[in-house]
Amino acid sequence: MQYPRLIHHGAVDGVTGSCHQYFVSEKHSVLIDCGLFQGVEQGMGKAGADFAQINFTLDGIQALLLTHVHIDHAGRIPYLIAAGFKGPIYCSKASALLLPLVLEDALKMGITRDEKLITGFIQAVSRQLRPCDYGRWYPLEGCADTSSIRFQNAGHILGSAYIEIRHHNPMNKELYYKAVFSGDLGARDTPLLPDPTPLEEANLLVLESTYGDKNHEDRKSRQQRLQHVLEKALKDNGTVLIPAFSIGRTQELLYELEDIIHRMQGQTIHKGLRWDQLDIIVDSPLAANFTAVYQELKQYWDDEAKQKLKSGRHPLQFEQLLTVKSHADHQKVVQHLAETGRPAIVIAASGMCAGGRVVNYLKALLSSARHQILFIGYQARGTPGAAILQQRNTGGHVELDGQDYSINAEVIQLSGYSAHADQQDLLHFVEQMRSPPEQIRLVHGDMDAKLELKRKLESKGHKVVIG
Repeated sequence: MQYPRLIHHGAVDGVTGSCHQYFVSEKHSVLIDCGLFQGVEQGMGKAGADFAQINFTLDGIQALLLTHVHIDHAGRIPYLIAAGFKGPIYCSKASALLLPLVLEDALKMGITRDEKLITGFIQAVSRQLRPCDYGRWYPLEGCADTSSIRFQNAGHILGSAYIEIRHHNPMNKELYYKAVFSGDLGARDTPLLPDPTPLEEANLLVLESTYGDKNHEDRKSRQQRLQHVLEKALKDNGTVLIPAFSIGRTQELLYELEDIIHRMQGQTIHKGLRWDQLDIIVDSPLAANFTAVYQELKQYWDDEAKQKLKSGRHPLQFEQLLTVKSHADHQKVVQHLAETGRPAIVIAASGMCAGGRVVNYLKALLSSARHQILFIGYQARGTPGAAILQQRNTGGHVELDGQDYSINAEVIQLSGYSAHADQQDLLHFVEQMRSPPEQIRLVHGDMDAKLELKRKLESKGHKVVIG
């Protein structure tokens, strides 16, 4: 059998469950990511946690390399550890700080609420972590002496990275072979984070394709659209509910909202409400914790964000911002907004409405036409978020926790907001390389997106395979 070779354990037929096994040789391999499946990708009728179980052998797996801490890239780590994995977990330094928060939340949501068990697990995982600087080569524990890895900024969320794996070329021991795993690449010119670091070269490029068939609006246009949507929605004195992932999307939204409020100081949304009177509510303990870590890690922010700090502004901690941590306070806020119609923007997890506190808001607000549900992120097939979008403006309904709820609230989608690279960003990532890769393998995308990106890349002379 020829090496190196690649086996996909997730994010090959869709966009979730990212997990790839890269074989340097017959006896040595590494995992790149170990994420949860979501929506219809959870696995052909399997119930409960069955779809999350590790269904491949761990023999020969020397290490786990983590691109970033989103749940669809890191959520199966508890199951990997339970299956007996004791190897090192390499990730960026920022990801090493964020990962325990993600895993604690994942354990509470899907496995146990026993604090003693959770603490013991997090401590055990922390001992396996190997935090890495961007841009520095590290030898890979347990593999051949020639195998090394490097993390480069991917611009997707704080700590996100694409990973370079370098080892001797099996066809010519005098040469090196380099495989690169993109993870999730960020769009250029996004708030807070620098653009992805240019990739210099690769023999094999494993490339995400989430938006391989779409292009986002430019940042200025999408912020204008966000402001316009909010102005229109808040005239009804209702709540604008934004389902958002706790890490990345929430902080990006706060950054954009602070900018709008700063620009519109003293101006009115309608005759009874000024911008500086508008409550921005983040209802997610996890999001609040992530936002605090984002603030601690200012050295990873981009120049624009750092300049705002120097001028005395606080993009992630401003006067109108309220955070809801306890479950009791959460219930009070949901009831208060549903009963009073007080104008407010609520950001609540999860981003695809598949669980978390956003579900309680949906149950309370969906049936009233004075409220708005604003989607700004990708909705995987089979998730409640995708169902709400599909049924919007049709008088339809959505099932939440086994019960049907009518959709009378206005449902809005701002597709330009995404932490993912769009088609032009993905093409740019490839085209800026010094020389073309020998092969590009497309993963992490629906088939239409993969096929369109494949067509675009092949038109530029690249050799491309799907999955």
